[in-house]
Amino acid sequence: MKTRIKLLVEGGKASPGPPLGPALGPLGVNVGQVVQRINQATSKFSGMKVPVILTVDRKTKEFQVEVGSPPVSVLVKKELGIEKGAKTAGKEAVGNLSLSQVVKIAREKGGKNLKSKVKEVLGTCKSMGVTVEGKDPREVQREIEEGKYGEELG
Repeated sequence: MKTRIKLLVEGGKASPGPPLGPALGPLGVNVGQVVQRINQATSKFSGMKVPVILTVDRKTKEFQVEVGSPPVSVLVKKELGIEKGAKTAGKEAVGNLSLSQVVKIAREKGGKNLKSKVKEVLGTCKSMGVTVEGKDPREVQREIEEGKYGEELG
């Protein structure tokens, strides 16, 4: 029987303490090995919270580590070099991204349709109080729908 554990860990900094240790203890796996493997797999996301899915086979004590992509908000904060978004989005702006930065974040998230990923990133920017090209992200979304940035999203 396999058990799946979903975690959100800081890249390269998982530790045997909570939430990982208590979740793994009853499963009988070597917590040190699991922590080491998670830290290896997440090291490129240093300073960012990343989702990790740990699958443990209860009989053999073997485990697999799957690393997801950090949430869009984490990628936006990293790109801007800020700690958190605006307290009141729409009333204050905490930073400004270029469209090329938004496209870079969308590509990091992956997916088949770059245009829809870019629009998703713009939506997150709106809720975080981040402008794009000096404008409200909703305005940039409208411009994308009108075909203004076809070459950037090609």
